[in-house]
Amino acid sequence: MDEMTVNPIREASRRLVRELGFMKPTLAGTDMPPSSVHTLVEIGRRGILTASELCEVLGLEKSSVSRLVQKLVRAGELVEGASAHDGRAKPLCLTPKGRETLARIDAFASAQVRAALQCLPPHSHATVHQGMGAYADALAASRTKTPVLANPAPKIMPGYQPGIIGRVVEMHAHYYANISGFGAFFESKVASGMAEFAGRLDHRVNQIWAATDGGGHVVGSIAIDGEDLGDNSAHLRWFIVGDGQRGSGVGRALLRQALSFCDACGFAKTRLWTFKGLDAARKLYEANGFILENEQTGQQWGTEVTEQTFVRDYQAG
Repeated sequence: MDEMTVNPIREASRRLVRELGFMKPTLAGTDMPPSSVHTLVEIGRRGILTASELCEVLGLEKSSVSRLVQKLVRAGELVEGASAHDGRAKPLCLTPKGRETLARIDAFASAQVRAALQCLPPHSHATVHQGMGAYADALAASRTKTPVLANPAPKIMPGYQPGIIGRVVEMHAHYYANISGFGAFFESKVASGMAEFAGRLDHRVNQIWAATDGGGHVVGSIAIDGEDLGDNSAHLRWFIVGDGQRGSGVGRALLRQALSFCDACGFAKTRLWTFKGLDAARKLYEANGFILENEQTGQQWGTEVTEQTFVRDYQAG
């Protein structure tokens, strides 16, 4: 791996350490060092931890954890219990004072995260979450010499899925507001169009597909409307892939399903409307048999753009 990849990540890591306050002797608005703050947080999340379990969670040596625990016990933040199965293992849990301290830590940290996220567009929040989580998992895997478990590939589900209308509208609104400045007119047009289309999903020439992640959340969509254009033409609509999934192959999988449906239904042509500048999408369309049919300036989405129409002829299986 070259330094052009490594160095920016190192720089971002150093900035995170500084911005989160780890260069200071105390952390999270307390008078405690970072190791003590993390000890209270992890025990609070799990309810009970032994010293050996705490060593593993914090990545610290046994002697360091022992000194850390005793200091917190003397301060009244932790209490040591007795294990019914192993006299050497002393379960650690928070005292009432420790729970109060943890509440202050949580309030400080949550406010810190919220303040940072307010400086970012809402559609990027999931990307921050996914990226930081993946990097933390990779660092832990490197330290413990264990493989990182890959997230399961999104599933492509045909038909209506609960929440799909709102989620698809949301993805469109955030993405196109960011790249093109589309606003309320565009969002309301997507919402009204999807609401009308949903009432026709039981017709055999109409279909929608959702890409869902491991948690069942919609991360992509595509639809074929076989009725609104007439002339034995299919209309490809609402094709979008959410943040964190672009470039993963989800878009190709969705488009493949939709075009297979078009050919199975025997549509002579499949058309889609987009606008100039979406180069990655255009490349994907052209790789799947679409050609540019028309290009003109228009405002059908509420903002003046160079509108484009792409068309694909029927392809026998």
